Amino acid sequence: MDAHDVMASLQPAIALLGLGIVVALVSGAFRLSPIVGYILLGSGLNAAGYGETFDGPLVSALAEAGVMFLLFNLGLHFSLARIREEAANIFGFGALQMLVAGGGFTALALAAGFAPVGAIIGGLALALSSTAVVIGLIRERDQEDCPVGRTAHSILIFQDMVAILLLVAASTLGGERTIAVAIALAVVKTGCAFILAILFSRFATKPLFRLVSRATSAEVYTATALFLALAAGWLTGMAGLSLTLGAFLGGVAIADSRYRILVQTEIEAFRGLFLGFFFISVGLSLDVAALLQQWPWVAATALLLIAVKCVANIAAGLLFRWSLPGSLQLGFLLGQGSEFAIVLFALPAVVALLGTGATTIAVAAIALSLLLTPGVSALGRSLAGKLRAGPPDSKLPGDDAPVVILGLGESGRAVADALDKRGIGYLAVESDRERFERAIADGYDVHYADVGDPRGWEALGMARRRAAVVTPQRIERVRELTPLVRKYLPGLARFIAVDGTQYHATLREEGVYPVDVSTSAGSAALVAAVFEELGVEAEPVAA
Repeated sequence: MDAHDVMASLQPAIALLGLGIVVALVSGAFRLSPIVGYILLGSGLNAAGYGETFDGPLVSALAEAGVMFLLFNLGLHFSLARIREEAANIFGFGALQMLVAGGGFTALALAAGFAPVGAIIGGLALALSSTAVVIGLIRERDQEDCPVGRTAHSILIFQDMVAILLLVAASTLGGERTIAVAIALAVVKTGCAFILAILFSRFATKPLFRLVSRATSAEVYTATALFLALAAGWLTGMAGLSLTLGAFLGGVAIADSRYRILVQTEIEAFRGLFLGFFFISVGLSLDVAALLQQWPWVAATALLLIAVKCVANIAAGLLFRWSLPGSLQLGFLLGQGSEFAIVLFALPAVVALLGTGATTIAVAAIALSLLLTPGVSALGRSLAGKLRAGPPDSKLPGDDAPVVILGLGESGRAVADALDKRGIGYLAVESDRERFERAIADGYDVHYADVGDPRGWEALGMARRRAAVVTPQRIERVRELTPLVRKYLPGLARFIAVDGTQYHATLREEGVYPVDVSTSAGSAALVAAVFEELGVEAEPVAA
């Protein structure tokens, strides 16, 4: 291959990379999710007649790599211990959601006159939600460790397993094997892949990373992280399973390792970069001409998809004995179509079974639902927050708790989650209206008040507290209040989350314990400092 051919192969990826940077900046300026911007970019390029320009193997490979890195990163958060802990959500809630939503869509397809096999495959495909979009939103909203985020992760894992079986079943349509035999074979292969991941975790991870850690070059760490994510996906792909399943299992294999944080740090930049290519490719996959010609059908199908999906998800949540606010938020969060469904409806056998017109409208409607997801999920979160707020109680939650958390940002939530995990009470207060409403929607017991106003200290029972954790960086206000704290709250230990170490010496002189939360281990250090003040043993703190 000469230089001209190399440049021709790289040109689409370079162009999309540059356009993606512009879209990310514009989306941030308008406070939109970059996901929306990427999909609009892809559909706009397709509408302008540039779809074929970017429809090459390199762009497709980069898009696939984005989803693989996303699932690899998800696997890093699901150690074997956590899978056992979340088994009820994965195999209970996940199966119930697929049963309710898939059954609803299958019934609608049968009523519309589709053949039973097509109705079942199409119905289950529409019941799937977008792993890439949902996990991206969870990360943006710092919901990874709250009940909604953890449960959504669990349901999506089960859905990915179902997606693999659907892809295998759809690929056998018209073939020699029956669907039942193909699905059974896929289940056996998946079980073997999971066993291999466990064996790798137990016997190969430690010696591999011990060898890598001897290298003085940072590139070795990056190459190892990339190799693990891509090789695991490639192996399951060679076995006839999903690339993303292998990537997820690769992450699971490292989740229990002491080198997990290192791998996660190295993979993070690639995950975000390649995932942008995936969302652009979703927009490029839209048949804009057909969408414009049949836009009423596409819009109606997308709205019906979202409405049925949200209702079915909420019903599944209530059946699983979740609260109505939690079911609402989770139902709306998972209320879109799936990237796996787009792949499924593009298979020739499925197109032949359901018809070109139906599959074209379905793909466009799913892409539109992905575009609407940030707004739909925000609506569900808002409704959940209003339901949770309810009438005020005469006694504050955490009224007798030893810790008061002033601000529920990322670090504040980490402290609240850790205290809750240990059964230690806390009183959370937030003065930022948006953070307050988001915290309520996510299930935290939080009250709205100006935490920097000493007149509210009596109402907050500050004299009864042993520790105060200030997570928004109001350094100047904390220093201004120091004389009043020393006079009226002499027994209160104060901790503050700060970026960097610039003010550490000054804050310590004034009786405040500063913790640098700019690093990946910052929140853990803040939790450890608070637990040490409370006399919690070191081993539970590490856990």
